[in-house]
Amino acid sequence: MVRIGIVGGTGYTGVELLRILASHPEAEVRAITSRGDAGTRVIDMFASLRGHYDALSFTAPDATDLKACDVVFFATPHGVAMAQARELVDAGVRIIDLAADFRIRDVAVFEKWYKLPHACPDLLAEAVYGLPEFHRDAIRNARIVGNPGCYPTSIQLGLIPLLEAGVVDSGHLIADCKSGASGAGRKAEVGLLLAEASDNFKAYGVAGHRHHPETVQELASRSRTPVNLVFTPHLLPMIRGIHSTLYARLTTRDVDVQALFDRRYAGEPFVDVMPPGSTPDTRSVRGSNVARIAVHRPGNGDMVTVIVVEDNLVKGAAGQAVQNMNLMFGLPETVGLTAAPILP
Repeated sequence: MVRIGIVGGTGYTGVELLRILASHPEAEVRAITSRGDAGTRVIDMFASLRGHYDALSFTAPDATDLKACDVVFFATPHGVAMAQARELVDAGVRIIDLAADFRIRDVAVFEKWYKLPHACPDLLAEAVYGLPEFHRDAIRNARIVGNPGCYPTSIQLGLIPLLEAGVVDSGHLIADCKSGASGAGRKAEVGLLLAEASDNFKAYGVAGHRHHPETVQELASRSRTPVNLVFTPHLLPMIRGIHSTLYARLTTRDVDVQALFDRRYAGEPFVDVMPPGSTPDTRSVRGSNVARIAVHRPGNGDMVTVIVVEDNLVKGAAGQAVQNMNLMFGLPETVGLTAAPILP
């Protein structure tokens, strides 16, 4: 049984972790913290979890013995995990951070985009980027895993097979991505109000988004040539889901892109390469840890269009974090993550 602590359990990723772990046969949630809601029972905040966590209450971080856990998930704002990482790692506790503290390897790049000094560059150097499809072996032995962002997960799954094969122009990649409102977190913000987001569709972060350096870092690590990515995120009037449409120009016409993706993801439990001509939609993955991919080559020309859909709170966050936990503790990778998507 894996003894689990969750820091910052009142947000969307926190409650999603609880939902997934409730059906995980090898997981025992020992502690869940919240500064503002310490003393509140989990089921009093989230009635959906009644019958699963009736005895569990939020506790103040300073009054919680996280060192008694085998692994601690940080479902917190950026900067929290790195402030506590050294003490926990020294105590033998493994860390999975769902924020950005351990995603970007270059300290200067992290500090530029997140406006925070990094508290433990030495630990950052040993942290493993938690996208299992590309870092599975390293994750198994990691003490610290930086869970990928939701957009970066979809972009990497869609573009890395092409970059690994060396069949596209890596200097001219385009990611046109859309997210549901839950991607912004559980907070009061004017742009996320129903009257603002409903019946509306808009781009944001066009001049630069925090997920861009993380994505380019990982794409470049798999590319034979330098990478340049144009990444434009959009807010969709829905709660869950990522829909990424990715474009790349082929450098050779003598390639079967469908077969390339079929081979690259053969045997991957959470990547579904769809049949030719498919256009997967976000509701086909809602509530699941599956990313669905469709590959198109319009007019059999030199452009490849890759469509990737995922649930931003599951494969884009909490589900992927549990997938990483399974690897770290020698469990079957799919444990607790095989529930079918919710439809409608």
